[in-house]
Amino acid sequence: MKSLAIEGKLPLKAVGIENLKEDNPKHMPPNRYLFPWYARRPTPAARLAVLASVLPEGVSSDDILSLMQIKPNFEPGIPLEDYVVNKKATEGNRSGTLGDHYGYPRPFESSPTKNQQSDLHSQLREFWDGSLPTVLDPTAGSGVIPLESLRYGLPTKANELNPVPSVMLKVVLDYPLSAGHLRQEVEKWGSEIDKTASKNLVEYFPGKNSRQTPSHYVSTYTIRCPNCACDLPLTSKLWLLKRSSSKGIAARPKYVNGELTFERVELPNDVKKDEFNPQDGPRSRGGNTECPNCGVVTESSEIKKRVKNGDYEYAILGVKYTKSGGGSGYRVATQADYDGYQKAVDRVESDYNLFSLLTQSIPENGQKTSEPAGYGFSEWRDAFTPRQLVAHYEYWQAFEKAKDRIQQEYSPKKAEAIITILALAGGKMVDRNSRFSPYNIHRGYPMHLTGAKNLSPQWQFTDNNPSSGDQQYTDILDRILGSYEKIVGYLENSESEPAEVLNGDAASLDLKSNSVESVIVDPPYYSSIMYAELSDIFYVWLRQYLDDVFSDLFVEEVTNKDQEAVANPSKFSELAGSTSKKDLARSDYEEKMSDIFSEIYRVVKPGGVMTVMFTHKETDAWDTLTQSLINSGFTITATHPITSERPNRTDTQGSGSADSTLLLTGRKAVTEDDDDSSIPTLWSDVKQDTRDAAKEAARNLIDSEFNLTKTDIIISAFGPTLRVFAEAHPVVDDQDEPVPPRRALEEAREAVTRVLAEEYLEAEGIDDLDSVTEWYILCWLVYERQTFSYDEGRQLGLGVGVDIDDIKRNTKIWQKSSGDINLRGHADRVQNINEKPENRSSRTPVNPDDLSFSLAIDKVHAAMHVYDVQGESACCDWLRERNFDSDSTFKATLKAILQVLPHDYEDWEIARDLAVGRTKKVLDLDFSPNVFADNGDEKKQSNLSNF
Repeated sequence: MKSLAIEGKLPLKAVGIENLKEDNPKHMPPNRYLFPWYARRPTPAARLAVLASVLPEGVSSDDILSLMQIKPNFEPGIPLEDYVVNKKATEGNRSGTLGDHYGYPRPFESSPTKNQQSDLHSQLREFWDGSLPTVLDPTAGSGVIPLESLRYGLPTKANELNPVPSVMLKVVLDYPLSAGHLRQEVEKWGSEIDKTASKNLVEYFPGKNSRQTPSHYVSTYTIRCPNCACDLPLTSKLWLLKRSSSKGIAARPKYVNGELTFERVELPNDVKKDEFNPQDGPRSRGGNTECPNCGVVTESSEIKKRVKNGDYEYAILGVKYTKSGGGSGYRVATQADYDGYQKAVDRVESDYNLFSLLTQSIPENGQKTSEPAGYGFSEWRDAFTPRQLVAHYEYWQAFEKAKDRIQQEYSPKKAEAIITILALAGGKMVDRNSRFSPYNIHRGYPMHLTGAKNLSPQWQFTDNNPSSGDQQYTDILDRILGSYEKIVGYLENSESEPAEVLNGDAASLDLKSNSVESVIVDPPYYSSIMYAELSDIFYVWLRQYLDDVFSDLFVEEVTNKDQEAVANPSKFSELAGSTSKKDLARSDYEEKMSDIFSEIYRVVKPGGVMTVMFTHKETDAWDTLTQSLINSGFTITATHPITSERPNRTDTQGSGSADSTLLLTGRKAVTEDDDDSSIPTLWSDVKQDTRDAAKEAARNLIDSEFNLTKTDIIISAFGPTLRVFAEAHPVVDDQDEPVPPRRALEEAREAVTRVLAEEYLEAEGIDDLDSVTEWYILCWLVYERQTFSYDEGRQLGLGVGVDIDDIKRNTKIWQKSSGDINLRGHADRVQNINEKPENRSSRTPVNPDDLSFSLAIDKVHAAMHVYDVQGESACCDWLRERNFDSDSTFKATLKAILQVLPHDYEDWEIARDLAVGRTKKVLDLDFSPNVFADNGDEKKQSNLSNF
């Protein structure tokens, strides 16, 4: 079996830097603008995975980066990776664009030249016995990986189960090479569709005068106040356009003879923020809503009950309009605006075609649809207001009128391409024009309906006029068409045929055995994204547009959720008994991934390769993935971590997605071993090897200066750990019971955490602390924020001997917040020393009057409290009374707290004052200047005199 480049040294730092450069909403690859989809991998990571999985080992990093189009238009005089790293270090001091600074554009903007492609093909034919290797992505999603394969002229196959991204794959991987440029044709038919639909929608979007056309009705709901019987608006914010915390345009509620109206006000010209704060709408964060008229609060449970029963009204906070001469403005709603809405209501109820539209059921027990179902959303038509439904319907009808003529005028392939692009525009309008699409008060138009990867009814949304203003049909179509045309340009030099696009279960591919040389797969992400549930709202519309064009794709009423490889507990609600829904979902995911990997093993040629791109941080996900990989027969031969996302991006905070991608490579043996029996390895014999592998990987990653968070260092060490475990498979314990991969991962997590503590903490005696204190400190060290995944915290607890569920109640050191762990500071844990004991809250476990404490963190938190409420002198006496001046655990904990807490966190400031004030003399503290180093720069020197 000949070694591949991915089994050797790769230019990971440079590729990671390019990934971060791509993570910019203003400059993203064109395929991201085609249609809403989830979890797209960055182009550089995908490109590296493709090239390294087909090139022979020994190809230099410079050659790989040059092929990836990561090279300035001059000779840098140093290795390319060093050049890129140096440019990243000086990026903040640049003048001009990033392209000017680096000397080359972002990789996604450049395809290999014909000469590069020709040289690559010669090299590959020599390595792969005379033919070009075929690249397969069996779970292709929106097509990032296969598109990069096509750009290098490689035979490419892409499979996807879900029809929504399957349509996208046609547009990305087929039409650019089979139909070519289509701007003139698509613009012609798009303009006709828009004119037809616009004419039919005028009565539903009445203008105040001929010079103003409504583009968005900023809307909410109202219920009757149970006290004063006035309409109670169910919105948490009253901004129409927020320019700053105290400037902007807002809708101020007014009651005239008990009738609710809204007044357009501009802050601070019409009213000051201290008189009326649009940020403080009637609805609180918890859902309780205070009546602006009488002040009585209606609880969220009552509101939910009324909304579910349909006991609410539609209300317009304000109208955004476009001006005939250009620009836009905001005004209050008129009776005509409400009349336009009522016309839509009447039409939906009287027009059979509308009344019977989108009647597919929304699952009541879905993982992502239980919330809408709980508010009375029973069919997908309920995701839209009557006016939204009519607007979408008219554009679909205009499309249908044009479809037959398009098919008559062009060749079958060209007509299919034009129709599909037009259909994507109609489907994409749904993204920002539904009851799930939140209103963006900073920009004055709606956001994506699945931006947070869930479906939630919004209390402030917009009725969009697709014929006018932001998010109008022609603009949406133009962005889609622009993306398509760029992709056509990217592939103009490609010597490849259009990709073979398959739609089906990845566990049952319509491909011959031993027919594919290289598989690159970005598998479904365990439980973090429910692709099928989230895509149903788009599927039901695309089915209306394209069911007669792709009859094989849109057979079912909704998407296939039974065959989808995700860990979805909601699928097992009625089956869970002694086994939990979560465990059943985990087993289902493992079984499906095992089937997928086994199917990949079948279609891969002997000596072929599979590279898995995995971006997840939950141990459950890694455990099931690895077990599935082992079960399939692949031998793990390499692992590589790459920075792939900007840390702490808002759409993944609290989710299972990590900030780095791990490339995990497996090979299929050239000759099969008929003897399936293997001698088991004892866990006691392999346990230390897994720890050593994790430690070595962690130290190498720290020394390499990759742009990895501490969490990512742990995740990245999983790869080498799993490789050791897989080589020893099957592994059994002393009772001859199988040992799952998660045991190795738990050892890896604990071992790497120790390495991180040794590297970043200078507190002597940290290992002598009680396990609860140690867990608390390590959580802050590793996760670097107050809130993080419950699974991560639980796994870290297991590593130091703490069952976090057992300590939660009696220590109050953490609390659950939306399923995550929220660490608690001294203010939430220590009783008020200034109050009499009988008046103190029983919910705070730490009594500052105690002379001894069982937990070191209790000592420090109590000291912080005394210092904070009684001052420095009283704290000095308090410390002496408890002999903390000679208590090594107190000092070690205080020093560690100073090193791990964010500097803008209240506890850090108090800990600092304890360390540098008069209390410092009492405690006889001796701190290295590094203890006070800025966050994110632990090695930076500073002096105590700074404080």
